[in-house]
Amino acid sequence: MIAQRAEEITPFIVMEVLERANAMEKEGIDVIHLEVGEPDFDTPQPVKEAAVKALEEGYTHYSHSLGILELREAICRHYLKTYNVIVSPDQVVVTSGTSPAMFLLFSALLEEDDEVILSDPHYACYPNFIKFVKGNPVTVTVYEEDGFQYRPESICEKITDRTKAIIINSPSNPTGNLLSAERMKEIAKFSPYIISDEIYHGLIYEGKDHSILEFTDHAFVLNGFSKLYAMTGFRLGYLIAPKEFIRPIQKIQQNFFISANSMAQIAGIAALEKTEDEVADMVEMYDARRRYLIKRLKELGFGITVEPTGAFYVFANAKHLSNDSYKLAFDILEKAHVGVTPGIDFGKNGEGYLRFSYANSIENIAEAMNRLENYLNNL
Repeated sequence: MIAQRAEEITPFIVMEVLERANAMEKEGIDVIHLEVGEPDFDTPQPVKEAAVKALEEGYTHYSHSLGILELREAICRHYLKTYNVIVSPDQVVVTSGTSPAMFLLFSALLEEDDEVILSDPHYACYPNFIKFVKGNPVTVTVYEEDGFQYRPESICEKITDRTKAIIINSPSNPTGNLLSAERMKEIAKFSPYIISDEIYHGLIYEGKDHSILEFTDHAFVLNGFSKLYAMTGFRLGYLIAPKEFIRPIQKIQQNFFISANSMAQIAGIAALEKTEDEVADMVEMYDARRRYLIKRLKELGFGITVEPTGAFYVFANAKHLSNDSYKLAFDILEKAHVGVTPGIDFGKNGEGYLRFSYANSIENIAEAMNRLENYLNNL
């Protein structure tokens, strides 16, 4: 018999779109990928050089289970410089990507039937992490007209004596929108712990990103190197946690993951300390793509009430076309040869929306919009 938790886990639909797109490409069909949230830029040269040097210098063995101290110290300096918050290296756990950091966090935090509040729509994998360790995800509807920000009063209505944490994700996947500092301050008052997914920090085009640590120390921070530094294949992330959680998290890490990749950790130090110019160039190009994509989607009739100002996503209202975003996304893929992600991947309130990623060249985005225009004209 297959374990119930394995049977019940839902698929990550964006990966199914990608896998179908890849199959089409093997058949010789040219597909433009606006579905995946992976930077199309090459990893910055200082990072690659640091990784090669680390290999040559023998960083091919296990590291400390919490991560190499020099990297943890660099992460602390980054948070001090960027957010003016003091983090101790013994609050940092380096992981093989941000997903293992989520597994460690929820494993250490949740007892059976403990509740975690999250927005709807939300990053597709949050509920599965929570349910895998027998917690209960509790959703709060957020609305397009609010830029998909939480309404604090709506969170209050969902808090019970089983509430263990509230998840925030700013800039957000799938919406690309930011939480304001004012709303973050209000949310920080509500729960024993706030879980802040800060993986898209640094990818900001208007306004400012804020760490939850500016407003409370009863918080867990998820972050990593994949998005801002175009290092998805390095599989390098980290978790910042209250000190009392570090030893339990460390023991889970030792048993299930041992340690993060040593060469990748050395590369991470270079990413934090030597890539300011490369990151600025990437952000400038993302912003140009963002503005172009928003303009074209609006011209094609998609609804974008509050323009996204972070990450590399546009979450566009397509309810005038269909209330079945799954079917619509695959129809666009098959007929227009453009990969997009159905909103239903991100929760019930995401139905009727499509997520467009602009982690692709502006030339490819322009061609994708032309194909989409032709698709719509033929409906």
